[in-house]
Amino acid sequence: MKISQLLAGLRRHRDFMAGVVAWERLPPRPAYTAKLPFNLPPALMAGLSARGVTQFFRHQAAAITAAQAGKHVVAATATASGKTLCYTVPVLSRLLARPSARALYLFPTKALAHDQLAETTAVIQAGNLPIAAHSYDGDTPQSRRRQVRQSGGILISNPDMLHAGILPYHTRWRTLFQNLEFVVLDEIHAYRGVFGSHVANVLRRLQCVCEFYGSAPQFICCSATIANPKEHAERLAERPFTLIDESQNGAPAGEKHIILYNPPIIDEELGLRGSAALAAKDTAVTFLRQDIQTIVFGRARQTVELLLTYLRDELAYAGKTETIVAGYRGGYLPLERRQIERGLRDGSIRGVVATNALELGIDIGQLDAAVITGYPGSIAATWQQAGRAGRRADQSAAVLIASNSPLDQYICQHPRYLFGRSPEHALINPDNLRILAGHVQCAAFELPFGADETFGNFGPAALLLEALTEEGLLHQTRDQYHYVGEGSPAGELSLRSSGGDNVVIHDGRTAIGEIDLESVPAMLYEGAIYMRRGQTFLVEQLDWDGRLAHVRPVDVDYYTRASVGSAIRELRPEAEVAESGLLHAWGDVTVVTQATGYRKIKRYTHETLGFGQIDLPPLTLDTSGYWLVVGEALAEELYDNGILLRPNDYGPNWQSQRQQALARDGHQCQICGALGQDPSGFPKPEGSVRLHVHHVRPFREFGYVRGQNEQYRQANVLGNLITLCPSCHRRAEAGQQTRSALGGLAYVLGNLAPLFLMCDASDIEVAAESRNPLNQAPTAVIYERAAAGVGFSQQLFHLRSELLTAALELVTDCRCRNGCPACVCPPGDIGPDTKAVTRQLLQMLV
Repeated sequence: MKISQLLAGLRRHRDFMAGVVAWERLPPRPAYTAKLPFNLPPALMAGLSARGVTQFFRHQAAAITAAQAGKHVVAATATASGKTLCYTVPVLSRLLARPSARALYLFPTKALAHDQLAETTAVIQAGNLPIAAHSYDGDTPQSRRRQVRQSGGILISNPDMLHAGILPYHTRWRTLFQNLEFVVLDEIHAYRGVFGSHVANVLRRLQCVCEFYGSAPQFICCSATIANPKEHAERLAERPFTLIDESQNGAPAGEKHIILYNPPIIDEELGLRGSAALAAKDTAVTFLRQDIQTIVFGRARQTVELLLTYLRDELAYAGKTETIVAGYRGGYLPLERRQIERGLRDGSIRGVVATNALELGIDIGQLDAAVITGYPGSIAATWQQAGRAGRRADQSAAVLIASNSPLDQYICQHPRYLFGRSPEHALINPDNLRILAGHVQCAAFELPFGADETFGNFGPAALLLEALTEEGLLHQTRDQYHYVGEGSPAGELSLRSSGGDNVVIHDGRTAIGEIDLESVPAMLYEGAIYMRRGQTFLVEQLDWDGRLAHVRPVDVDYYTRASVGSAIRELRPEAEVAESGLLHAWGDVTVVTQATGYRKIKRYTHETLGFGQIDLPPLTLDTSGYWLVVGEALAEELYDNGILLRPNDYGPNWQSQRQQALARDGHQCQICGALGQDPSGFPKPEGSVRLHVHHVRPFREFGYVRGQNEQYRQANVLGNLITLCPSCHRRAEAGQQTRSALGGLAYVLGNLAPLFLMCDASDIEVAAESRNPLNQAPTAVIYERAAAGVGFSQQLFHLRSELLTAALELVTDCRCRNGCPACVCPPGDIGPDTKAVTRQLLQMLV
């Protein structure tokens, strides 16, 4: 069946159309071509012609012309617009004119680098050009590495290899750096947040080494459509750029259908909707049963593995066992990924379930349909994923399945935001001190660092060099600093996180993957179910200090989810402003996080089968945050109007009763078993947490008023008290439906924040406290999960008015009665007036 017939059938499907909130048809677009104002070498034209390129689209011609003039160029046009030629043509032309010249191509992933190596080699071979092209990454065999170093032409790699495998050993690459004329950065929209901040520092180091060898390479960058491509390229490379943008795009496009689908409401009272994962499964099966090659995107690795299992089960049940569906995500071995890519190109694999690892421009063939499970977090990412279908087809479809999250529901209520708004800004912070310090050490290892030497736009690094010298990492001799550690520090510095540690996953025979240390408490604790390529593994032992997790394959019908609690220990403002009774601020935040327990959740039904304890040390995060504090006068007004709840006064015997309850319960959470602090306040050695004492029957129900009655005595009897860890306490409070307007405000702000940032929802966290122990006032904090932060907090501080306005729109427009996960709170937290008081609070603030 053709996709046009299937789409026509979906339009007649009443149940499906009931959930469609937007169906946009993007008409086909003709090609607009332009001629170059100069002639290309005949051999190059022959090679391009053999690959089907006989003329250039106007954006390609503009980029090639600017590059030929020696300008740094950034091309930011839509997916599948042929941006590759924007750098392939000027580079090959220069290398033909100057055989000794070299070019360095950098791609954000090894998969994309391998894909582009094949494309570049095809052009070279088609034109019989005397130019070599080689890849150099972690998959390159040791036996070939010397040959690659000695070869000329084009070197294709990734920032990680440049960082750890090339720059520290630049003397072996002398010929490359002496003759380097081009640096190509593809998919620069992927270089944002922590990763982008690291890459900017790697480029600083690259340019230091190039200057040492007497070269000054020209940069050519390509990007998906983002709001600030020129600014972003200039922040990365610290050079002035010429922009070629979407207004100059001359590439043709086939007809594309973009469908925004919101699963049906299954609980009118709570506003709960059906599972996005199950709706994505049903949609993908609809395409796959008609042999329409389909890609399904999941937000997280666990979602990918669950969807892969669901699709295989459904297709087997439908008798479509010959339809091959594969998974694709980080953690798979390189050979496995290459096999999947080949299978997609040759059509033997009909479906693939992927994280955003396949969002970038890897050639995976003629996919006709894309199913996106949940809003990817940014407009740019949405169009990137939708663009994976129809790259070579006349007609294609992309279906975005909304989840229950407020961000997804905001998009459903305001679909013009997706179709009519400019994409977001890509943000990086190369001067993040934690990131910067690591790269200054690497730079000092590569070349002696002068005392008055600048490091890119950061300026003189003297103070930082002195601090690193005091720590014993550098040694000063006269006016230079030298690295004194053993080996290259680059090997210990990961570009993908603000920390540097990874934990290897071993199944008893071989390593099957690795994850960053910060993710271990949520994914690799003992008893966790780790999923990979549709297989399930039980984590039997975790060697925290040795960074090794031992797993074994198991056949179980459940997965696990950790309970992780966090406490904010410090708020240090960089800037503050008072507005409408609120103090808005951004600055440094210290957060302590502890995983305490986990749930076993049955597949398909998602029912809880049991609980387990997690015994791991706490993690301390020094980062940046944006927070708002309710001023005293506004707080009194909100208390008097019932919009905020006054903090409980637990009566004069509370501290005594609390200590008796802790002692009775052995300073241990009575639900998950998490260990707490001893009476002296010192933590027990094995990852203790600060325990809470919870009232089984809510304290407020006893009606205690100081000076008027003694109802606190009945409320605080030991039989009404239970010791809980912070995570279990939150669940218990949720069950009592006590969420206030402040909690509702924090919930909606945290979920809408990614709408204004080019970040993933998991890049930030939110905390709300009716009486923050640091300032004794109602406080909501949105903080970044990356150490030291990458600029999101400052951006939120400046966008606070827009954020509050969008929050009011979302809460007002939501169809639920009292509040739901799509607006102010998760189901268990919903009180009878949660939505109303949150709306009242927002109306007062906007």
